[in-house]
Amino acid sequence: MAAQSDNTRPHIVVRGDAENFEQEITAGKHRLVADEPMSAGGGDAGPDPYDYLLASLGVCTSMTVGLYARRKQFPLKNITVSLRHSRIYAEDCEECETKEGMLDRIDVEVELTGSLNEAQHAKLMEIAAKCPVHRTLTSEINIRLRAASKASAP
Repeated sequence: MAAQSDNTRPHIVVRGDAENFEQEITAGKHRLVADEPMSAGGGDAGPDPYDYLLASLGVCTSMTVGLYARRKQFPLKNITVSLRHSRIYAEDCEECETKEGMLDRIDVEVELTGSLNEAQHAKLMEIAAKCPVHRTLTSEINIRLRAASKASAP
């Protein structure tokens, strides 16, 4: 049975012009800006695309851990997720299937504060790797790119 998309979620629209890297992002009622750093020729008006990708994973990780801790009434106080993206040689990755060329690596460090016992801490770390964005990024992703249809002129 084919999975259905969730049409109740906000539609993301990104707009920019050919003059610079700055982009306006509309996510439902929210407005965000993306740009490249000055070192890459941008104006540094906002996070770059990889910053948004990492932020998405970090937010999802934190929310998932917090939700689980609340449901289980664990004494978790704060969650800090630090992330870094890099490109590495595949041959340097022991746990990776790919052994040739370069691959993307995302390092995620999760700091949990509160009077958690070892079992609670271990369970929350296990749950951290199960957030929906983590699962999306570690599964096969099918991205369908197409040209937008032009509205007919009056």
